[in-house]
Amino acid sequence: MADMFQFDLVSPERKLASGQARAVQIPGADGDLTAMPDHAPTITTLRPGVLVVEGASGEERFVVTGGFAEISPEATTVLAERAYPAAGEEARAALQAILEDVRAKADAASGADKDAFDKTADDLAKAIEGL
Repeated sequence: MADMFQFDLVSPERKLASGQARAVQIPGADGDLTAMPDHAPTITTLRPGVLVVEGASGEERFVVTGGFAEISPEATTVLAERAYPAAGEEARAALQAILEDVRAKADAASGADKDAFDKTADDLAKAIEGL
């Protein structure tokens, strides 16, 4: 088993990260997951949240607003709708805007839809607090 694998994070505007990683924590639409070397092939959609890359030089954090992740035994590629380094104010503003939109949808929804929007809002609020 290899201890590192190739990781790439790209958005429509630019490539944000590329290099070797030990693990990548991904905010998947169906729940968080961690990609590691020799991971089973998987494709997942992303929900807005914080993506954490554990590399040779330490940990890097990025905010993603959605997109897809393709995981294979040798590499993980994240194709984000929008992505920002988590340390920047741009990341916090992007998540805050999404949170406000989700809260408005939750206020207008009922039943299972309202529950789903409320959960998404809670997840977003936690992600913002963690920045």
